[in-house]
Amino acid sequence: MVASFTELARVDGGGLVAATPGPDLAEAGYDEAEFVVRGEARAFEVASPESGDHVAATGVADFCTRALVRQPADSARCSGNVVVEWLNVSSGSDAGPGYTYLAEELVRNGDIWVGISAQYAGVAGGQGTVGPPGSTPAPGLIGQQRYQELSHPGDAFCYDIFTQVAGALGSSQGPLEHVDITCLLAIGESQSALALTTYVNRVSQLDNIFDGFLIHSRAAAGLPLHTPDRAIDLLPVFREAATPIRDDLTVPVFVVQTETDILGDFRYHDARQEDGPLFRLWEIAGNAHADRYLVGPFEEFLGCSGPVNRGQQRFVLRAALRALTRWVRTGEGPARAERLLTTKATEGEIRFETDGVGNVRGGVRTPCVDVPVAVLSGLGRDNESRICRLFGSTDRIEPAVLAQRYDDVDDYLRQYTAATDAAIAAGVVLESDRDELLADAEPDALT
Repeated sequence: MVASFTELARVDGGGLVAATPGPDLAEAGYDEAEFVVRGEARAFEVASPESGDHVAATGVADFCTRALVRQPADSARCSGNVVVEWLNVSSGSDAGPGYTYLAEELVRNGDIWVGISAQYAGVAGGQGTVGPPGSTPAPGLIGQQRYQELSHPGDAFCYDIFTQVAGALGSSQGPLEHVDITCLLAIGESQSALALTTYVNRVSQLDNIFDGFLIHSRAAAGLPLHTPDRAIDLLPVFREAATPIRDDLTVPVFVVQTETDILGDFRYHDARQEDGPLFRLWEIAGNAHADRYLVGPFEEFLGCSGPVNRGQQRFVLRAALRALTRWVRTGEGPARAERLLTTKATEGEIRFETDGVGNVRGGVRTPCVDVPVAVLSGLGRDNESRICRLFGSTDRIEPAVLAQRYDDVDDYLRQYTAATDAAIAAGVVLESDRDELLADAEPDALT
């Protein structure tokens, strides 16, 4: 049974949680459409302890979920790249952080973005994992009259819901029937990255519909393959054993991590693995799991004790997406990058190695850490809420220290420009983003 799509009346934004709306789609020549998607999905579990990665279907259920599609209004502008995001439900509602970080690259390239409500909480609502204690559970999509017909059978079926919806996009019943899809990519951030970790390791090779994966800010382990409850309980996952990406991949998998993900609760340090023919890992210095770019003007409502992280991961993620697309199309893999440097303290704790001002050494480098005016951390401040720790911190460097590093504002800008061009040459940011990256400099910090 091929999933079928029914278009909903237009509502800007499609009900996604987004503090930073991204480019004006109409001005960019893009259309946005939202669909109810009906189909039939399987639940899976590991076939037996001796079967390794082999899984077996344990049941089938009907589903009725939502997909949001943003594509060029003129199909001649379509690049053939379709980027499918597993929408994130950590707030208790659907959000598209991947779209927020990547929208500029998607739109200028003519790529199509599709957001899929794969998990139960996005459809039916529930208690988020990043809100303050005692916060009110989110109502989910079905809390709105517009989505009353939606029905999710539970997260045991979420992996195949993702497959069924994405696999039917270009079918005769899909919204991309008119598009020559030549590169179908799956992306997910945070909880969705944990879901894609399990999807890649356990599910993806059952149907082989995706040409590549961009997994952004995953934890040491993936989400459980099977759950007895309607919604996956996320918090126990952080205590699970580390799960590297399988080593017999058939399509490229690109993992992009921040400082928060390496040594914070996410513990990815335990799951680190070497680059391979179809695996690449980038760890970004001076960046947090979430940042000021993602939260936008709502930073003050987080209630953090100081400014959240103002790193430049958006530029790295755009470069990662373009590199993944090239990898799929040509076989040319992305640049290999040094890991963030760590050391073991006398008491056994693993810590980051830092430079003279306090920024982490190694990893993927951007101008804000190589020509700094602030200490940018992904580990947050002590005694803050979980959400503030996820957003890291930015602490200004003392003027006297800056005066020792830079002769004047012009010297700072010369060094910043050189660092920008070095990052472009290294393949970790794009020439297309050079002007925006240069505009991200902070000469006022020296005045």
